[in-house]
Amino acid sequence: MTAGDCPRGAILLDKDGTLIEDVPYNVDPDLIRLTPGAGEGLALLADAGWHIAVVTNQSGIARGLFPESALGPVRGRIEALLASFGVRLAGFHWCPHHPQGSVAPLAVSCNCRKPAPGMLTAALAALDADPAQSWMIGDILHDVEAGHAAGCRSILVDNGGETEWALSRDRMPDAVVPDLATAARIVLAAGPRDVARDRSAA
Repeated sequence: MTAGDCPRGAILLDKDGTLIEDVPYNVDPDLIRLTPGAGEGLALLADAGWHIAVVTNQSGIARGLFPESALGPVRGRIEALLASFGVRLAGFHWCPHHPQGSVAPLAVSCNCRKPAPGMLTAALAALDADPAQSWMIGDILHDVEAGHAAGCRSILVDNGGETEWALSRDRMPDAVVPDLATAARIVLAAGPRDVARDRSAA
């Protein structure tokens, strides 16, 4: 696939456990490490012209574990790590809410916390990306469900992040892979989505 094949699609990435190693509620940039294959895989996608954005649930904000401002240095560290592979993030989006949070304004149900699609829809709109030509990649089935609800194809990185495996039609990934490098190769091999054919097969 070349850049001309994906002018309107985007890659949406979960952060913890997918793009970077999962250290629960971590906002210390010094502890941030890319997952194996992440840099190489995203470099392939960037070279092919894909816009890449992060979409991440950050309930630690609602739980009072860290301020929202702490995500700025986190983003900076991730961008620096990716820059060494020639990859630039086109967006970085987060949901600060959680229904059981301790910070009153944020202790709510919302449409942006995955598996709801609101954060993904906003990210795609910011990139002027076509959901049908876009992909959501994450390490749990909530990511898969959110991607499908937003109209994207979804890939599950099966690295131990998903422990419940509560499957349903909306939570069935389009592919299951061990890492982002493999996910990138699947995206590049898949080519543009034939939406009419997908609807007829449903």
